[in-house]
Amino acid sequence: MSQVRRRTKSVKLNGWLAVHKEAGMTSTRVVEKVKQITRADKAGHGGTLDPFSEGVLPVALGEATKTLGLVLNGDKAYRCWIRLGAESDTGDPTGIITPGGGGPLPDRETVVAALAAYHGEQEQVPPIYSAIHVNGERAYEIARRGETVVMEPRRVVFHHLELVTFADGLAVVDVRCSKGTYMRSLARDLGRDLGCLAYLERLLRTRSLGFALAECKTLDVLAETVEAGRLAEVLLPVDRALDDIPALRLRLEAWSQIMNGQAVWMDADGVKPGTVRLLSPEGVFGAMGSLGQGLDASGRSLCTPKRLFHAA
Repeated sequence: MSQVRRRTKSVKLNGWLAVHKEAGMTSTRVVEKVKQITRADKAGHGGTLDPFSEGVLPVALGEATKTLGLVLNGDKAYRCWIRLGAESDTGDPTGIITPGGGGPLPDRETVVAALAAYHGEQEQVPPIYSAIHVNGERAYEIARRGETVVMEPRRVVFHHLELVTFADGLAVVDVRCSKGTYMRSLARDLGRDLGCLAYLERLLRTRSLGFALAECKTLDVLAETVEAGRLAEVLLPVDRALDDIPALRLRLEAWSQIMNGQAVWMDADGVKPGTVRLLSPEGVFGAMGSLGQGLDASGRSLCTPKRLFHAA
């Protein structure tokens, strides 16, 4: 007797999961696995990690996916294992490794001095094996055909670089930087500056969109949590990645108007004009709004709803 495979019905889940992506998986595959485990009907990740990389991968579910466009510009932090003495065409261990000239490797003090030169705003050339569009194609697609790829430099910011350990040609470096900064390019450039070549041997993202590595769960742990009926313990609020945006709690009448798409005059409690999070009288996030510059005769600001969320 043939067996009929039942389709698992998806459920509406709203919020964020802090996932510890393990090496060997694409970020897209992680999102697919999260959907399978949680049965969420909608999901997306908050910033790609290369397959060889690991660490913080925030995954948005349901209404939280609407916030992705608001949060993808945030700073990120990494721990980088940079191997001196060779270079990779991909910038990481998955590519073709070319040994350096065989000369002596630099000492710790020389590496520290070289890293110091990267502090602040820099121009960085992305790796040719990247998803950046060049003439309508992904750069890696052109590179894989063996064709020449010309990558334009982009402005990036290094807020912090610290050499944690250095031994046997392996530099372990902690980095905090702006969106769009490639650690593979940092390793490549550092090696060339030191005259010995280098590539990124391992990469661990330790912070992204305000999520820290310590609060992340692997897919296996997430599956166990869901199986035990404890998903609510790890499902974070829809506005969890928006903590740097001021929040205003509204009174019931004003909240009803906002939920109906109407602008309201309200006491802004000293919050500056601009984008704000709007909370219900119970403190539940439900909308993004824009706080105007002008004040009425009572000193209240006009708040206009820009996007509503069904966050519960």
